[in-house]
Amino acid sequence: MEIRIVVGGALIHQGRVLAARRSAPPEVAGGWEFPGGKAEPGESEEQALERELLEELGVRAKALEPLPGSWTVRAGLELRFWAAELLSGEPQPLEDHSELRWLGPGELGDVEWLEHDREVLPYVARLLARG
Repeated sequence: MEIRIVVGGALIHQGRVLAARRSAPPEVAGGWEFPGGKAEPGESEEQALERELLEELGVRAKALEPLPGSWTVRAGLELRFWAAELLSGEPQPLEDHSELRWLGPGELGDVEWLEHDREVLPYVARLLARG
């Protein structure tokens, strides 16, 4: 079975990271995540993340570096996270999200993260501490 990659982006701007509240599908609605989506065939993880952030949030971003770890979402679907920086635009919840919040280093625990996103928080906290 071919593995399809899903990329989530820890989008960083001015020392804060963007959290997005899911509106769909029902099993994850209301949970918070790092936005992103599935890579298309032939697309690199970086390209997929940059495209997904444009489609979902209406912003231009640059994928910077992969964060440690990968998670099986379901058979054939693997989730990986990347740090990304906001280049231009003001994020809007255009697709699959009902709310967005910028969180500083001390606010990462203020939202109810989805399971896999919660597991990458220590790495995100380190990125924010690094400035």
